[in-house]
Amino acid sequence: MNNLVLKAHAAVFTAVVIWACSFIALKVAVNEVAPMVVIFLRMLLGSLAFLAAWPWIRHGINYQPGDWKLLAGMALFEPCFYFIFEAQAVRYTSAGQAGMVTATLPLLVAVLAYFTLKERNSLRQWLGFLIAVIGVIWMTLNSEDGEQAPNALLGNLLEFLAMLMAAGYTLMVKHLTRRYSAFVLTAIQSFIGTVFFLPLALASTWPSSISMTAVGCIVFLGLIVSLGGYGLYNYSLSHIKASTSAGYINLLPVFTLLFSMLLLGERLVLMQWLAIGLVFLGVFLSQEKTPIIPKEVPPGATG
Repeated sequence: MNNLVLKAHAAVFTAVVIWACSFIALKVAVNEVAPMVVIFLRMLLGSLAFLAAWPWIRHGINYQPGDWKLLAGMALFEPCFYFIFEAQAVRYTSAGQAGMVTATLPLLVAVLAYFTLKERNSLRQWLGFLIAVIGVIWMTLNSEDGEQAPNALLGNLLEFLAMLMAAGYTLMVKHLTRRYSAFVLTAIQSFIGTVFFLPLALASTWPSSISMTAVGCIVFLGLIVSLGGYGLYNYSLSHIKASTSAGYINLLPVFTLLFSMLLLGERLVLMQWLAIGLVFLGVFLSQEKTPIIPKEVPPGATG
């Protein structure tokens, strides 16, 4: 495993840890502030940060005719439609259960990448994906509705729809990273997301007061998650296969459950701990031993 590939694996792992924390922050924030307001402020903060950093990142652009379609499609998938579904999902399900659903993303990406990017996965990888998903389902079946999850079934369904959006986003980014740096793509996401969510935020009810905890969560979402999480994930996609990078998403339910337990007081039963072990096994099996990433990859179906 060469140095660039090793860095890519470390980058996507760090992104997953950040995203696991984001479920907690989003859950806390939407308990005080309307979901669309939270997402708009998150996008706005990210955009301002990228504007400040633009002189250093603007060189990572090699625009080709027609790229605007891919760039617009990428942003519509995520953050636009993705966050519409996810912001509503955490209102009805717990942060831990929302995190569990994210483990369906690798299978969705693997199937779509098979048809669009012509990526091939070994039987070992497919087995790993399936084992991880079984672990997630096991964890879900051993979860109970409660104060943190008033309608877990609806919330988990909305989160699954968010994963469909994330799968489309992942494949578009895989194609675009051939000509754009990770941070340029992340900046474009923030700019388009800010414009997209502005009217939705204006149509929502704004709180008369907000706690410092909620403010801190929104700042965390806007700066650390938007810049750090997406930047690291997009960087990984430029050096390892889309399905391999997405395979790390299987760790999201594990870290989210652990953080939910530590920060929100959620508790894990024995069966959930066993399921966590199954998820780890699935992630281990789904990773390639000797990744070989060609410099040129076949264009996606939307290219």
